[in-house]
Amino acid sequence: NQLRQEANECKKCELHATRTNVVFGTGNENADLMFIGEAPGYNEDQQGRPFVGAAGKLLERLLASIGLSRESVFITNMVKCRPPNNRDPFPVEISSCGRYLDEQIRLINPKMIIPLGRHALSKWFPNETIGKVRARPRYVENRIIFPLYHPAAALHNPNLRQTIEQDFLKAG
Repeated sequence: NQLRQEANECKKCELHATRTNVVFGTGNENADLMFIGEAPGYNEDQQGRPFVGAAGKLLERLLASIGLSRESVFITNMVKCRPPNNRDPFPVEISSCGRYLDEQIRLINPKMIIPLGRHALSKWFPNETIGKVRARPRYVENRIIFPLYHPAAALHNPNLRQTIEQDFLKAG
């Protein structure tokens, strides 16, 4: 709760000036599985919860396909405030929010982290591409890192949907 309050008061980067809500993260704070997306979008900024738009609905269906629910995992993002016009977060913004994410990981202590998309992937593997390393577990500091395509990729490119569904089954 203290960390959430600090994030709510954060002004470390320019994103604070245009946010409606800080999107800190939701779910089981003792989860074995943590999903990390890129940044909040419009709907997330309005509601203060991650993955509540179309990508979030797909994420919920994918979770259900492996017998999980939003409430059984923890879901957060690399940055806690929405970048204007849903642009990619700038490196300085990711860096500014880094302490919050690192502390969330430390406090929740998940057994497996699933970075969703290239921005989340870059935290652990900055020189890799999501297309090359997706659905391949790696161990970092005694934790499994299992990168997957972001669910929004299937919304933008329907040809990826089956791949994303199959990769999720591997995560299960």
